[in-house]
Amino acid sequence: MFGDLFEEDFSFISNNHCGKGKKSKPRESEPPAPRDFTNLSGIKNQGGTCYLNSLLQTLLFTPEFRGEALFSLGPEELGTLDDSRKPDAKVRIIPLQLQRLFAQLLLLDQQAASTTDLTESFGWNSQEEMRQHDVQELNRILFSALETSLVGTSGHDLINRLYHGTVVNQIVCKECKNVSERQEDFLDLTVAVKGVAGLEEALWNMYVEEEYFENDNLYRCGACDKLVEASKSAKLRKLPPFLTISLLRFNFDFEKCERYKETSCYTFPIQINLRPFCEQTEMDDSEYIYELFSVIIHKGGCYGGHYHVYIRDVDELGNWQLQEEEDGLIEEKALRDTENAKETENPLAVLKGILSEEEAKQIAIDQLGQKLLEKKGVSWNKKYRKQYGALRKYLQNHPQIFQLSPDGNKVGLKGTHKLLFKLDSHGQDLQSPPQKNDVLWNCEKTPPRPRATAAGCHWFDLNDSKVQPIKEKDIEKQFQGKESAYMLFYRKAELKRPHEARGNPRYQIPEHLLNEMNAANTELQKKRAECDSANNDIDLHLHLSSCYKFHNGALHPSLSWKESVVDLTIDRRKTLGDLRQAVFQMLESWEGDMVLSMAKPLPAGLHLYQVLDGDELSLDGIGLADGADIFVWNGKEVGGTKVLTGPDHEPVVLNVLRLAEHNEGGKGQHFSETQHVFSCSTSLGQLHSALAPAGGIILKNTLGADREAKNWEVYREEDMKETVRSVGLRDGCSVLILDSHDQSFVNVASGNLTAFTYDISWLQVKNFCGVEEEEKHVKITATIETVMSDIKMKAIRELQLEEELANESCLRPVSGNGKLLSPVPEDYTVKEAELKMGSLLGLCHGKAPTSTQLFLYFTVGSDQNCSPEMEIVVEETASVRECLNLMLEKSGLSGDNWHLRRLDWCYEAGEALSQENATLKELNICRGDTLVISEGKLPEKGFLKIPIWWLKPSSHKKHGESAQDQDYTNHFDSSVICFFLLPLPSFKAPPEPTHTGLDLCYAGRIEIAGEASLEELKMQALTLPFCQEQVVPLPSFLRAWTVDSKRPGKLLRNNKQRLNDYRLGARVEICIEPLQEEENLGPHELLLRVQMGIPGERDYSDSRDLVWDISKECTTWALRQRVASHYCLPVDKIEIAKYFPERFEWLPISSWTQQISKRKRRKKQESLQSAPYHLKDGDIIGVKNLLLDDTKDFSTVRDDIGKEKQRQLALEKKKSRQERVQDPFFPEEKLPMKPRKPEVALSINVGVFR
Repeated sequence: MFGDLFEEDFSFISNNHCGKGKKSKPRESEPPAPRDFTNLSGIKNQGGTCYLNSLLQTLLFTPEFRGEALFSLGPEELGTLDDSRKPDAKVRIIPLQLQRLFAQLLLLDQQAASTTDLTESFGWNSQEEMRQHDVQELNRILFSALETSLVGTSGHDLINRLYHGTVVNQIVCKECKNVSERQEDFLDLTVAVKGVAGLEEALWNMYVEEEYFENDNLYRCGACDKLVEASKSAKLRKLPPFLTISLLRFNFDFEKCERYKETSCYTFPIQINLRPFCEQTEMDDSEYIYELFSVIIHKGGCYGGHYHVYIRDVDELGNWQLQEEEDGLIEEKALRDTENAKETENPLAVLKGILSEEEAKQIAIDQLGQKLLEKKGVSWNKKYRKQYGALRKYLQNHPQIFQLSPDGNKVGLKGTHKLLFKLDSHGQDLQSPPQKNDVLWNCEKTPPRPRATAAGCHWFDLNDSKVQPIKEKDIEKQFQGKESAYMLFYRKAELKRPHEARGNPRYQIPEHLLNEMNAANTELQKKRAECDSANNDIDLHLHLSSCYKFHNGALHPSLSWKESVVDLTIDRRKTLGDLRQAVFQMLESWEGDMVLSMAKPLPAGLHLYQVLDGDELSLDGIGLADGADIFVWNGKEVGGTKVLTGPDHEPVVLNVLRLAEHNEGGKGQHFSETQHVFSCSTSLGQLHSALAPAGGIILKNTLGADREAKNWEVYREEDMKETVRSVGLRDGCSVLILDSHDQSFVNVASGNLTAFTYDISWLQVKNFCGVEEEEKHVKITATIETVMSDIKMKAIRELQLEEELANESCLRPVSGNGKLLSPVPEDYTVKEAELKMGSLLGLCHGKAPTSTQLFLYFTVGSDQNCSPEMEIVVEETASVRECLNLMLEKSGLSGDNWHLRRLDWCYEAGEALSQENATLKELNICRGDTLVISEGKLPEKGFLKIPIWWLKPSSHKKHGESAQDQDYTNHFDSSVICFFLLPLPSFKAPPEPTHTGLDLCYAGRIEIAGEASLEELKMQALTLPFCQEQVVPLPSFLRAWTVDSKRPGKLLRNNKQRLNDYRLGARVEICIEPLQEEENLGPHELLLRVQMGIPGERDYSDSRDLVWDISKECTTWALRQRVASHYCLPVDKIEIAKYFPERFEWLPISSWTQQISKRKRRKKQESLQSAPYHLKDGDIIGVKNLLLDDTKDFSTVRDDIGKEKQRQLALEKKKSRQERVQDPFFPEEKLPMKPRKPEVALSINVGVFR
């Protein structure tokens, strides 16, 4: 608690008594929570996948899609997930993962399932896909992906069979009655919301109303071959079993040039008759009646929000019970009972109700009485005391319900009663708790669930992980507003479910999935049992009285810690009798009575509190927490000494200060400090008698560690009857004793110590620079503001040493055991150095560290006996790796099989400094810290997730094609199903090409170990669906780059080199460039892109790769020679320049810039890799052939356009800035809004199965 404030050794105190309570456990290690009372499972949100979760739940609760279609496909058609990594296996992974997810949602006893495996099968490995997208877009993309995945199987027509319908558009000529028609297929109907009252009106406008061609708007009839009057109409020709309707709630405001969401009221029926909208109307009504079974709801605006879904449980798989209705019945009954029997009311239920509403585990008993007064309008004493006694006594008489704290001042409900009370308040049967935790989830016969007594269908709100029942009329709340319906799903009313499917989640699930879910449920039950046991196991520390002695007001171990304390692990739900029996079994040699008392380690020692009584009470009920200390004794004495127990006899350690003269020339004063232990019930009079028997005054320090005179206050005579606790003295508090002689050195006025006579301190300096026999020390007078450099000079003069030593020496504090501590910076004052009066300093060889340097200790291995402690001074900006290298060099070690660790509190090698590139300052390494050089490499960081881009030459523009035309060229991959999220309000030109003559195409993301080689990375990249279409014979035919600002950055050489050696970082992206021949660049070979200018045009031919060996020199002359040789031209007939694409500028590399004068022939030429060229791999070098083109202008039309765009953008920013400055009432709507992230097209990657 107080560090090394006290001199005594308190190593016997338990190190984990500070963290009592439940054991902390990583959330990841806990099994998922079981299903709640609805018996339905939600879906976890991966960050922005609520749109996906809503659609998946809709498909799950479409039984015909789930069972009759998807589950009917077996491994013989789809393959198995185990074969998905085999290169030649045709595994249809998307339907397999969808089957597995549906089985988990139906059978696995967990609150929410994860879609990680499914989204990975989609190829969604980046954050873009995990952002929110449009659910209507996902519906079309997912159906398309499923159709592609199921090609060649019996389920190839799954989507077509369930969701496909047709619309026919007809135009009828008024003259010849010729009918021209066009048929369109649909998977969902898109209906307007703006200006329409509801779904029926929208369908009427689309499929009943006719459009007429007349007057100036005539129709050319194919039969009449002339312009005629005609009528145009549309009808539903074929209705699918399941009708999906997408509401166009997002529109574009052409005046404001922005999107907005329609939030007006838009009604839709629970049941709808589509006969008026169909082409054929002669069938039975049952063919046209559709019932609503799912409503996907969007909450928010057009640029973001949240999706959830209302679903009708067609198969009645869930437990539909409305909590608020049952709660209302209970409250109504309770109110009626209260009115009928006010006089005979039992306070037990009232107190339980108050405590169950509290978030805190326990509240003060006084606070409970106040809450009772607020709730009932009458106090406990007036209403209940006469019949039930005092409130505290009443709580103590019900230990099976109420749990009191060890000191008896707080109370709370026991865990089981709190749970049962909450269940009771929600209308659950206390005698038959829910079966949600039971493994019967996997039995062939699912236990009967209580059904809703209310008439109507069972609707649930599935909101990611949360599932709750709702009423059918709650759908009306989603007609309008920011939270409103976005997609509607109807099913034919004539579709009837078989009786065996009702309430049976196992219906039609394949046997192999049933077995997998059974095994998973068994494993979940096992993990929950283990977790429950781990959460309820508590570690108790038993202190044996035979190993303790009582002195100085507290108990102290007479032996070592291991011999004095016995650790015991026990379930907190067991009783005190079980604990007593376990202790008896551990201590077989115990004789006589055994009493167990609560103990607490205090700075003064171990102190005992209440005795543990009541063998029938649970350990949790009596307040035993994890890490509790229990003293085992006879209840009377320890070692023949009577021990006082309880909070009234707690020992308190006080720092007793006295003024002591220790000066030179009569000018110095300081405090002498000792520690004394007193019981907290000791009176100040007794304290005064013990500390100042000869008389004097006692002063208390009101500001803790600050010992200035103004902070001391005198205890008055009337305070002498107060106790140590009542006057606020706690462990570590300081009191100042002034006898009659000491009072002459201070001024005491009005009960306060106003000033010391002297404000002079003194320090001792010992000479460690000479031989051991010559070591001597002197006393130096100084104030708290004296600078350490002045103290050092004074000490050198007093020690009669040479003043030249001042530049090669430093002052180091000496600890109580004689250890030299970290040197004090010379610009520190005595106060900043935190030196006490009389502190001993050592004058040692070596310069003192500056304010930006760190003085560190280090050892090789944690055993200090085997390895001496060494010292080193390093810059605080040095990295961990640089610091390690310096330490290895100083300790004479070699190799890279070493790493650094901190020294923990028990002087052992602790936490590893795994961030080797981080600076010491960033890792909070402080002056005087000790580091440990440990053998072995750092633990593996695991795998890297690296986005892979494919770098391919772009199709060169045709002659005469403008630069703008080429800019707008898009590249799409045929294997990616791609749709745009929402129609953009205006067309925006794509960004400039990332590299002249090259295009970056996203290929996917791979997972690879950091220890893997570059060659393995290339091979794994070739397994991506995009890259499989490319013909690459060997990895050496690929070139790997990092991606910086959407451009190729650093070239990765050496196929055998490990990825960790490149120090790629956590967010690295790699682009792969295919080559026509093998390549293995050396460390001194520079790869450049050279392109020859087209004579007479401001343009260049296709770029070519140029490998330049710079091992000898990297100068202008050498580059010109290499380029001229490449193009077979004379050196003096070419001009070259480097291109800076971010600035659209060319910097000529002229020969005259690095000419050497005759007088300085030996001067080394400057490298092109330094300023201003900074030449590196991948740079573009433009070449001019002076034989055909003598212009020195390297720029192109593209550069002019790019510069003009940059200039316009800068002018607009400047103008906008000036307008805001000049107009103090600048309206808020004109202020620049936070830029939105660009919308990314959603896609699902599907293999080829045709």
